[in-house]
Amino acid sequence: MRRIFPVLAAVLAAGCGYQGEPLPPLANVPSAVADLTAIQRGARIVAGFTVPTVTTELAPIKPPLTLDLRIGPASSPFQADAWAAAAKTVPPVPVSKGIARYEIAAESWTGQTVVLGVRAIGTNGKSSPWSNFVTVPVVAAPESPADLRAEATPDGVRLTWQGRGTDFRIFRRTGSEDFTTLADAAQPPWTDPSTAYGTRYAYRVVTIVKLAGNREAESEPSLEVSITPVDVFPPAVPTGLRATATPNSVELSWEGNREPDLAGYRIYRQAPGGAFQKIADAAIPTYSDHAVESGKTYRYAVSAVDQTGNESSRSTLAEAALE
Repeated sequence: MRRIFPVLAAVLAAGCGYQGEPLPPLANVPSAVADLTAIQRGARIVAGFTVPTVTTELAPIKPPLTLDLRIGPASSPFQADAWAAAAKTVPPVPVSKGIARYEIAAESWTGQTVVLGVRAIGTNGKSSPWSNFVTVPVVAAPESPADLRAEATPDGVRLTWQGRGTDFRIFRRTGSEDFTTLADAAQPPWTDPSTAYGTRYAYRVVTIVKLAGNREAESEPSLEVSITPVDVFPPAVPTGLRATATPNSVELSWEGNREPDLAGYRIYRQAPGGAFQKIADAAIPTYSDHAVESGKTYRYAVSAVDQTGNESSRSTLAEAALE
């Protein structure tokens, strides 16, 4: 018994946990938003950011979190306190998948340059520092492109539209994907060369207004247009057909086509007193015609065929006379 008590005392002493000065309480200040973005789109200023989920000490934030987004006139030099005192608070919006997205009427700010900033306020009333500040020059709402049309061509989907302006941005959606930026264009028409036959595409176009400081304003997007390109376009007509008579055959050759979906060629022949008839298919741009007779003159033409079965017009004629 005398030996048990010292051991038990040592075990209890070791299990007492932290020893030393008590830790200070957590400040529980929400971390600042670092990715605020804003752009004028038509008659709206669209702003968005990722909602903070941790405090400045990387502890989880206890909900609910209040988001304080403000918009106010820009000034030079910019002073955050003066801006915050005069700026208007934007009503809160629902948060979706951790992203807050605001749409603010731009009309009352037309002709001005505004600054947007946001901070997060915890349930304890403590607020984060202000986010990055975003400056937006507000202009009269750009006009949306109208009458957007899509047409399949051999070079891709050709887009045409009506709209004032000298800068346009084209968006495309493939299948069920979201719209993504495809290209900028100075004027219509514009051709999308990256399409594939049998795939459904949807397009939208917006007008872009270039502003000072490498900034932009956008129109509302045009109405959406969809198209599923179908290959109804024949290959190019073969060129350079040559016919050379030998004692027992006529040797044909021509310039090869370069279409990626080329399937081959069709050879047509006209015997003396007859009409042109197809005599063979060829995979390469040469052919030997052995079904010929001495003393006769034959005329030839070739066409190109793609993998869908589209056939080009026939080439210019070539003639060979056998002795």
